[in-house]
Amino acid sequence: MKLRFIALSLSLPIFLFSCVSTKKFKASEAKYAELSSQYASLQGKLEDCQRSLRDTASAFERSRNVNEERVEGLKQNNSTLLNQLKDLSVISNSQAESIKKSLDNIGAKDAYIQDLQSAIARKDSLNMALVMNLKGAIGNLDDKDINIKVEKGVVYIDISDKMLFESGSYDVTPKAKEVLGKVAKVLLNQPDIEFMVEGHTDSNPYKKGVLLDNWDLSVKRATAVTRVLQNDYNIPPAHITAAGRSEYLPIASNDTPEGRATNRRTRIVILPQLDQFFKLLEKKQ
Repeated sequence: MKLRFIALSLSLPIFLFSCVSTKKFKASEAKYAELSSQYASLQGKLEDCQRSLRDTASAFERSRNVNEERVEGLKQNNSTLLNQLKDLSVISNSQAESIKKSLDNIGAKDAYIQDLQSAIARKDSLNMALVMNLKGAIGNLDDKDINIKVEKGVVYIDISDKMLFESGSYDVTPKAKEVLGKVAKVLLNQPDIEFMVEGHTDSNPYKKGVLLDNWDLSVKRATAVTRVLQNDYNIPPAHITAAGRSEYLPIASNDTPEGRATNRRTRIVILPQLDQFFKLLEKKQ
């Protein structure tokens, strides 16, 4: 009897350890399956973006080739027409040369317009790819709290103040830093991007401590977000502009609590890279 009791006493801890280990193993398996699914989903989105960029680049190159062929064809047609006019003694050689220059300029301007249109289309495609990357990184957050959109060729990221700050405060919350970190990860993958962090308030007057009004509050919230992006996530400060817009750029009515909550937001504006268009202009002049 004593031997059976001793054997049972020795085997019981092993059995219990086995049960606990099995539970931990199954929990680890479930977590691994979940992470594998998330990784596969993000990998698929990344491949879609890369495929879209490749297609856009190919289309842009084809467009340039077509434009070059078109200009060359116009020049040949112009030369043929001018030779025919000279043979008929309708115009002088100097007049023919002047007409030729005018026609060449028209052809060059037409090709220039085509290049600009292709550049704009390429920029729009890059913006859409950026939006997809941002939404994929942030995940399924409520659109009332964070909204990513493209308007008139500009990417906007609107984050509600209740996600970033405590009421009446301009200190970024720990939860907000997690969201800003996901945004920063995407922005760091685009080293040429510059952006503006805008603070927005509702129309209710604000005065607390050293802050005089909504102008002060909007600026302090913009600079608070800017410091997190710079200090916590290594966004180059030269790429960031901080601005306060106070209550003067509402996107909803301030007559209701819901509208005022919508207007209290921090907006990250991806600035258009106008230098690329200026370089294109200089190249064509």
